[in-house]
Amino acid sequence: MRVASNTVSNSIVAQIDRLSSQQATLQAEVSSGQKITNPEDDPATVASALNLESQLSQVAQYGQNASQALTLAQASYSGLNSLKTISDRAGQLATLGTGTLGASAMAAYGTETDQLIEQAVQTANTNFGGSYIYGGTATDTPPFTVTRDSSGEITGVTYTGNNSQAAIPLSSSSTVTPSTDGTTNAGMASFINNLISLRDALNSGDTTAVNSAQTPLSNDGDSIVSAIATNGGVQTRIQAAQTQQTSDTTSLQTVLSGEVDADLPTTVVKLSQAQTAYQAALQSAANVMQLSILNYLH
Repeated sequence: MRVASNTVSNSIVAQIDRLSSQQATLQAEVSSGQKITNPEDDPATVASALNLESQLSQVAQYGQNASQALTLAQASYSGLNSLKTISDRAGQLATLGTGTLGASAMAAYGTETDQLIEQAVQTANTNFGGSYIYGGTATDTPPFTVTRDSSGEITGVTYTGNNSQAAIPLSSSSTVTPSTDGTTNAGMASFINNLISLRDALNSGDTTAVNSAQTPLSNDGDSIVSAIATNGGVQTRIQAAQTQQTSDTTSLQTVLSGEVDADLPTTVVKLSQAQTAYQAALQSAANVMQLSILNYLH
């Protein structure tokens, strides 16, 4: 009889241990909101979760890249738009300069054109966030070098940047180049030099030279408009990538949540059931111990 009682007692103790462990696991899920407390609990799920977290980290990095690229593209657009404004005014001055004007009026237009030249050089040498944005990948030094005469007037501009563009990854399979290309940058130098020709023609009162300056300046304006359009396309691409990155993040987070997040309502019910079973097991153990003592005494 004692052997049978011991066997029953051992079985109940094992059941109590199992229910205690089950309670601890369920309590941990409820408190943490996570299905898995230790990696060894479910190695396959842990591996899947780690992979999903790695993908989320990668998408987050692409998101940072996109933000950086968009900021640079917007800064580039701002400068191009400023050059377009300068180009429009230069065209107006060239048209006015071909009319019948007095020397003082021509000189006044020449002075205004000189200010446009200074403004254009300043724009071309824009430094954004510590980098010159119109020099290709040569971002450490001003990409446009000016030559001045003894009076301080700019007499020539040279592009000293390069033709390379930095490619920024937006995903595992796509990149974007938010900066202007070498042709556009070199064209800025040509535009400024054509402004210099217009200024000199206005200052000398040479209407023929002013007229000759119109066509190159008009072509420069077209090139600037083309660069602005290209920039707009780049910004649209970046914004589309950002939308996709947001969607990817949401999808990955949903899958990850399904992998690791506990179903709290179900877990709470299971915990309640485990606690009830645990209390019943303790009561059974107490009853068996009483029977064992009575059997021993008899």
